[in-house]
Amino acid sequence: MKDRIPPNQYQEQGFPVLHLGPIPTFDPATWDFRAEGLVERPLRLTWEEFRRLPSVVDASDFHCVTGWSRLDNRWEGVRFRAIAELAQVKPQAAFATILAEHGYTTSLPLAELMEEEVLFAWVWEGQPLTPEHGYPLRLVVPQKYAYKSAKWVRGVRFTARQEPGYWEARGYSNTADPWREERYS
Repeated sequence: MKDRIPPNQYQEQGFPVLHLGPIPTFDPATWDFRAEGLVERPLRLTWEEFRRLPSVVDASDFHCVTGWSRLDNRWEGVRFRAIAELAQVKPQAAFATILAEHGYTTSLPLAELMEEEVLFAWVWEGQPLTPEHGYPLRLVVPQKYAYKSAKWVRGVRFTARQEPGYWEARGYSNTADPWREERYS
C-alpha cells in the first residue's frame, strides 16, 4: 500500500471536498459538452448524447495537492481518448485545455490525456458524482495532482501550445506529478 502513496501524502478514507467558487446548477436540457480547436470534427454533445457514448468502469488512485491520497476509486465514464477520436484531433495538436464551469481551465499534454485510465466521469463508487465532487462530469487524471482533474467539465480545446490553467497561472506546477512532489512552479 505504501508504494502507492506519493511522498509527503497520507492515505484518506473519505473523499474531502475542495473546489473553487460556487457549485453550479445542472440542467440536462441545456447542458452541453464541446470539443473544439485543432479538430477535424468539432463536437457539441447534449447530456443525453454524451451519456450514450461507450462508458467504462476503471479503478485508480487520487492524489490531492493538499497532501491526501485516496486509493482504489471506482469511476465510470468515457475515456478521454474516445472524445479525441470522435473529434478527429489534428496531428498538430499536442495539448488539450479542459474547459469547466465558472471559467476554470487546466491544460495537459495530449499524450498524457490519451492514457487509458483518463476519463470524463459521472459515477464514483457506483453512485452518480455528487455536485460537490463535480456532477455531472469531471475529468479524472490519476497520474496527476487532483487540480488537473477538473470538476464540472463542459468541454475540451485541442491546441498546439499549452495554455496555462487557472491554478497554473497562479503558481501551481504545470506538470503536477505527485511522485516528484511538483506542487508549485
